[in-house]
Amino acid sequence: MPPESLTPERILEATEEVLRRYGPAKATVVDVARALGVSHGSVYRHFRTKTALREAVTARWLDRTSRQLSGIVTEEGPAAERLDRWLTALFEAKRHKAGDDPELFATYMALIGESGGVVDRHVTDLESQLTRIIEDGVGEGTFQTPSPAVTARAVFDATGRFHDPCYAAEWSRPEITADFEAVRDLVLRGLRPAPSGPADPTDATDPTDPTVAP
Repeated sequence: MPPESLTPERILEATEEVLRRYGPAKATVVDVARALGVSHGSVYRHFRTKTALREAVTARWLDRTSRQLSGIVTEEGPAAERLDRWLTALFEAKRHKAGDDPELFATYMALIGESGGVVDRHVTDLESQLTRIIEDGVGEGTFQTPSPAVTARAVFDATGRFHDPCYAAEWSRPEITADFEAVRDLVLRGLRPAPSGPADPTDATDPTDPTVAP
C-alpha cells in the first residue's frame, strides 16, 4: 500500500476489524499494520501511541450514533415529536450495536472502560442535543422547564436503562419495547406545561344542590 493512501480513517477501519478478530486484550498495533500491509511505524505516524489509537476507534464508534441523532435535532416539526424520535433512535441504535455485532460490542465495552474522556465527551454531546430540542419546545410553549440543560440531563438519566450499555443484557427481552415506550411517554408528559386557569366548573360540586347528600 503506498504511504500516501494510508489515512487515519483507513487505519481506524482496519483497527476495528483487528479488534473484532482478536479482542482488545490481544490486538496490537503490529496486527493493525499487518492488516494494512504497512510497517507499524506508519501507523504510529498517524496515532502516536496504542492508547491514542484505541481512543480514536472508540470515539469513531460512538460518533456514529451522535451523527445519526444530530439529524433529528435539526429536523422540522414540533419539539415533542422530535424528542420522541430522538429517544427512540438512541434506543434502537444502542440495541442494534449490541445485537447485530455482539463480539465488537463487547470489545468496545472494554475500550470504553479505558477511555473515560471519550465517553464523557459523547455523553456531553448527547445531552447538548437534548437541550436544543427541549429549548425549542420551551420556545413553542409545549415544554415547561426553568433550565433546559438541567432537564436534558434528567431525561438522559431517566432513560438510561435504554441506552446505557450496562443494561445491554435486557435489550433483547420481549417486554423491553413496551417498557421503553412507557418511560418515553412519561417523560413527554412530564415536560408539558402545568394546566392554568380556573378549574372546569363541571368538576365542582354545588353545595346548594339538593341532590347532593350532606
